[in-house]
Amino acid sequence: MPQGLRDIRRRIRSVESTRKITQAMKMVAAAKLRRAQESAEAARPYAERIEDALRSVAADASASRMPLLRARPVKRVGYVVVTGDRGLSGPYNANVLRRMQQELQDGGEAVFFAVGRKGRDYLRRRGHEVAKEYIGIGDYPRYHQAQAIGEDIVAAFESGEVDEVRLVYAQFVTAMTQHPDVQVVLPLRPPEGKSARQYIYEPDADAVLETLVPHYLYALLYRALLEAKASEWGARMTAMDSATRNSEELIRGLVLRLNRLRQAAITNEIAEIVGGANALQ
Repeated sequence: MPQGLRDIRRRIRSVESTRKITQAMKMVAAAKLRRAQESAEAARPYAERIEDALRSVAADASASRMPLLRARPVKRVGYVVVTGDRGLSGPYNANVLRRMQQELQDGGEAVFFAVGRKGRDYLRRRGHEVAKEYIGIGDYPRYHQAQAIGEDIVAAFESGEVDEVRLVYAQFVTAMTQHPDVQVVLPLRPPEGKSARQYIYEPDADAVLETLVPHYLYALLYRALLEAKASEWGARMTAMDSATRNSEELIRGLVLRLNRLRQAAITNEIAEIVGGANALQ
């Protein structure tokens, strides 16, 4: 067999192996995306109830006395940057980090709370101060993980280490669309509007507000983790689907090239046979 044909066949086998891997990864990502969406939907009733309760309590309590609700001059900003621990998810991590860089253009001092290995490595390479890192969140974030992040940023805010905390993460729109967003989570801004329910406070509205505010913060962070994870799986599924299609297109091109070379070799052999037969006459 000519060397060119052997090389092309070897390349076809290699690309077929890659296609099998990307196709399997696409199927895994699709299954985990579905579960991530279900987790996000399951968390919504709790988030809606705690938001409604906070809306009602904030209207009756002295919200200005709560440290987590009081704004102050911003000299140092803390960024909670939510990325993935792994790659192979298309532009997902790059888009989140690009959105963070846009925020940094405003100037001022910044300290970072890195959620995910990709974000942590990016920040370290560029010499940014990483106060805390949260690696290995897993495929399905848990409430206690959001609570741990919330407790750290509350401690930094109350100690004066930061004057404002911004959350940078990707909002899930569809499997093909993720929207990087920035949300100020400290100081907290109680939801506006009128509560749909009437509440009785015990012992009083101020005490309930003091207990409710941290849980509202944890709910915001938990929802962001779920949205980010769904965005990551959606981006990975889309990237693997694109890689699978590219592999199939490449295989078709290689097969066509192989057939042409093989046909040329057969034609050349026939020509040699006919030429030899003519020479014997």
